[in-house]
Amino acid sequence: MEDRKRGAQHQADPSQGLASESRRRGGKVGEALEGTIAFRVVSALRDDIVSMALKPGDVISESDIAGRYGVSRQPVREAFIRLAQQGLLLIRPKRATVVKKISPDGVRQSRFIRESIEVEIIRRVAANPTPETAQVLTDLIADQEAASAANNSRRFHQLDELFHRTLARLAGVEYAWQLIDDHKMQLDRVRYLTLGVSSSQRAIAEHKQIAEAVTQGDVAGAEAAMRAHLARAEVLLSQTIEDFPDYFE
Repeated sequence: MEDRKRGAQHQADPSQGLASESRRRGGKVGEALEGTIAFRVVSALRDDIVSMALKPGDVISESDIAGRYGVSRQPVREAFIRLAQQGLLLIRPKRATVVKKISPDGVRQSRFIRESIEVEIIRRVAANPTPETAQVLTDLIADQEAASAANNSRRFHQLDELFHRTLARLAGVEYAWQLIDDHKMQLDRVRYLTLGVSSSQRAIAEHKQIAEAVTQGDVAGAEAAMRAHLARAEVLLSQTIEDFPDYFE
C-alpha cells in the first residue's frame, strides 16, 4: 500500500506578536487583539488537523498548543471550543483533549452540503461566462499543474480550494463558499490523505472539464462535470477507510 500521508511542517504563527501586544496593553484593545489571536489559532489548528500534522487520536493540551503557536492559553481555550463544535476535537473535562477520528457519516454529510451549493454556483457561472472567467480559471489550473509537478500537496490543496472559492466569487455568492468551508472539515481530512500526484492530476483534469463547460456557457455540461468531480468523495472515503482504518470512527 502506498503511504499517502503528507506530514506538514508547522510554521511560526504571526499571532505571536499579537499575543505579546495583547498582554502588554490589556483593556478593550487587549481584548480585541486577543479575539484576533483566537481566530488565528482556530485557523492554524484547523489547518494542522486537516493536513494531518495532528492526526486522528492525537492527544493535545492547551499548554502544548499555546507553546506551539506562541500564544497564551486563553485564545487556545477558545479555539478548542470552536473546533469541538466543528467536530474536530473531543474535549474531555479534567482529561486531555483529543483530535477526533474522522466520521464517515460526517464526510458524507459534508459532501451533500457542498454538492448542493456548488451545483447552483456552477450553474450561475456557466449561465453568464465572461472573458475574465476563462482567464482566471486558466491561470488557476496552470498554478495547480505547477504544484502537482513539484509534488507540493499542501500548495495543491490550497489552489484546489481557491479554484472552487473563485467560482463562488465569479457567481457573486462568495458567502456561499464560506458556508461550504464551515461544513467540509471532515471531507477535507479525507481529501488530504489521498493527495498524491495521481490524485492531483485527476483533479486537474476534472477542473479543466468544469472550466471548459463554463467558458462555453454549457450549463448542463458544467453541472454534470461538477457533480462527477464531487462524487469522487465517496471513492476517496472507501479508499482511505481501507488504507487508514485507525483514523476513522
